[in-house]
Amino acid sequence: MEVARLCYLSQNPTLANLNFSLFKPNVLSLRSFSLSLFPSLSHKHLLPFRPCKCSSTTPVSTTTYEFSDGSSEVELRLNIGGLDIRSSRDILVDTNDTSLAIRVLRPGSPITLIETNPLFDRIKSSETIWYIDDDQLVVNFKKQDPDLKWPDIMESWESLAAGSSQLLQGTSIYLVGDSTEINQKVAQELATGLGYTPLSTKELLEAYTKQTVDSWLLAEGSDSVAEAEGAVLESISSHARAVVATLGGQHSAAGRADKWQHLYAGFTVWLSQTEALDEDSAREETHKNVKDGIISYTNSDVVVKLQGWDPAYTKSVAQACLRALKQLIQSDKKLPGKKSLYIRLGCRGDWPNIKPPGWDPSSEGNAIHGTQ
Repeated sequence: MEVARLCYLSQNPTLANLNFSLFKPNVLSLRSFSLSLFPSLSHKHLLPFRPCKCSSTTPVSTTTYEFSDGSSEVELRLNIGGLDIRSSRDILVDTNDTSLAIRVLRPGSPITLIETNPLFDRIKSSETIWYIDDDQLVVNFKKQDPDLKWPDIMESWESLAAGSSQLLQGTSIYLVGDSTEINQKVAQELATGLGYTPLSTKELLEAYTKQTVDSWLLAEGSDSVAEAEGAVLESISSHARAVVATLGGQHSAAGRADKWQHLYAGFTVWLSQTEALDEDSAREETHKNVKDGIISYTNSDVVVKLQGWDPAYTKSVAQACLRALKQLIQSDKKLPGKKSLYIRLGCRGDWPNIKPPGWDPSSEGNAIHGTQ
């Protein structure tokens, strides 16, 4: 499986020095890789990142484009009127399975018409066809996955938000991690983009008990809070099209391995803060977490690594979540249906190896606290 370049959210993002391939300034290109070192973790994805401001040394045209999806192929039309293109030899179309660059060749510096890495999804680059039609450059691409509808040629927050509904199929998303604040902010951003309902277990608990979680912790302890949040998760586990922000820390249900029974009802994203300084360190850290099995967050479907936190980049974190989820579901398109089955059978804790109807967790001692 391809291992892609990684980036991180730095404490001071304006000082970031990144090697991203961009199609225009100030647009993120987010990449991810799967934790393929452990065969049993084929559904885990790690996506470290950090936002950046970038500039291009190549002249960039303000060319507009039209895009259409024709099932097995997609078509891109770029307006090239006024660029004094005399023949096809003045055009360079450079593609691979995940990227596209189109340039007008000029003495000195070529003019970039469009450059995007990654594309919304993978193409069969060897089957790319392009031609000039009056004042338009027309490029046809064969999709590797003809069943996936492309909202746009490039992967962006907008295209991921628009395209995720067909992949998620209404399955809810649960955000876990040590920071309640981060979980809440990213959940709100995801819900807005997806048209889902934003839910916060912290807000639900405080509305029901008429006290803050902090005061509850002082009065009754972390076990009481975790138990109560588990009850809230049970009550909303059958909800479709929701993004749920869970509590952070050891007083949370997600922070305890025996409280994951109802979290498995949706796709779980671990927003993992790290002090790793480079890609290899972040990768080793996550592999170690999963292998040790000490941190219950490793039950999550996907992992997004954050080095530092700035609320101004919440949308970038949300975009990273959607990209990781997109890759996860594309690796096994039966996952949304499997989540739905898990809910219909009563969220019995038997994820991911769902038992037949009538199976009773108590018949095997305790409920299964499985890892994926």
